[in-house]
Amino acid sequence: MSGDLSAGSTYAVDVWVDPLCPWAWQTARWLLEVERTRRVPVGFQVMSLAVLNEGRVDVDQWYRFLARRGWGPVRVCVTAVEKYGEEVLRPLYLAMAERIHRRREGWGPGMLRGALADVGLDQVLADAAGRPEHDEAVRESHAAGVRPAGDAAGTPMVHMRRTGGPGGDFRTAFFGPVLSPAPAGEDAGRLWDALCVMAEMPGFAELRRPRQEAAS
Repeated sequence: MSGDLSAGSTYAVDVWVDPLCPWAWQTARWLLEVERTRRVPVGFQVMSLAVLNEGRVDVDQWYRFLARRGWGPVRVCVTAVEKYGEEVLRPLYLAMAERIHRRREGWGPGMLRGALADVGLDQVLADAAGRPEHDEAVRESHAAGVRPAGDAAGTPMVHMRRTGGPGGDFRTAFFGPVLSPAPAGEDAGRLWDALCVMAEMPGFAELRRPRQEAAS
């Protein structure tokens, strides 16, 4: 089986991301390469490190602080979607992630306004970063992303679906893959092909090894 549409199956994938998460950024970059090399459409949805880590005691103090500060970017993301529609999330997320992880601009008002300007959105949306009235929308999107994975949920979450092909329609959700650096070109396509095989294998649950390098 291959992720290529020529194999007789139509694939699509959604990735749930928080702009602060460097691993989500790497996975998103990989999926954009999959979209190019395997013609698999990629949708973007919001999840939240702050929500994911609520009540956890097994994370260090700095990470808890980072997660709490992370409310700002995801509030801006959901507010932009409410105002302009879901199609704005992908470019806005990528603009934020580029500024956070590559340019090292942090996650404050300057980064938010710059990212909004990058994609031609009203910079007043940056004010939503400090408004908790947007938190319910964040929580709803986050819950939709992590619910299928249960205790295995993490960031990023990937939801895969296939229409047609052997065995009929298929869908699944999982945490990861965690990648660094993100593979490009045919390497990205080959990884997608392998993931399709593993995802559809009955009983397959987990494969893990130490991270080779930090996300950047």
